[in-house]
Amino acid sequence: METISAFSQLSGKNLLVDSLHNFKTADCSSSAGRPCPAGCATCSALNGCLSCKPRLFFHLELDGMRQRGTCLSSCPRGHYGTRSQHISTCTRCKEDCASCFSENFCTHCHPGHFLFRGKCEISCPNGLTANALMQCLPQVHCEVGEWTDWGPCVRRRSMRAYRRGEETRTRRVLQSPSASGDPCPHVSEIRKCVIKKRPKSPNRLLSFGNWKRKTATCCTANTYSILLPQKTF
Repeated sequence: METISAFSQLSGKNLLVDSLHNFKTADCSSSAGRPCPAGCATCSALNGCLSCKPRLFFHLELDGMRQRGTCLSSCPRGHYGTRSQHISTCTRCKEDCASCFSENFCTHCHPGHFLFRGKCEISCPNGLTANALMQCLPQVHCEVGEWTDWGPCVRRRSMRAYRRGEETRTRRVLQSPSASGDPCPHVSEIRKCVIKKRPKSPNRLLSFGNWKRKTATCCTANTYSILLPQKTF
């Protein structure tokens, strides 16, 4: 005969009740000789799991008017896990918590309540607003940086004027706003501009310093001067 500690759920809370039950149980088998459900170390046909394999949580589920023990890898929504040296159990969260991390730290609230610092409140404190997840957060307004310099003047294909173009400048968002904060202003601007002519390549220009004057005569007494390119070495 083996003494087994069982759990009972009273008034919405899981309480450990040291009840002495005499079952003819063996590891991984029920008193009727049938295999236990997955995860159970010991079980009974009437009460389900009585103890769990290592690292699993013992949880009581309502089966009609009866409670049956189950062994889970993680606790269901609305419960949090508690580990001890001998047994790990699932405990129900507080009434205003839809889910929780521990007894005193909610992670989600029921409709009509707002989450603030691990607690579910009827309304958000002053200066805080609720987001889509019903979490109370401080109101944050958008912040933008300084404008950059205007970029180069670029001609668009849609522009008919040959020397007309557009230039752009931008600024960066430094702080994104919260749901109720002031939205960001525009972060880019475009304005019209005139495209400057490109200077001709100096290789295409001939300097008069490379020319020399020569005098030529032809068939008459008149003379004239011409400029000929001077060879450079």
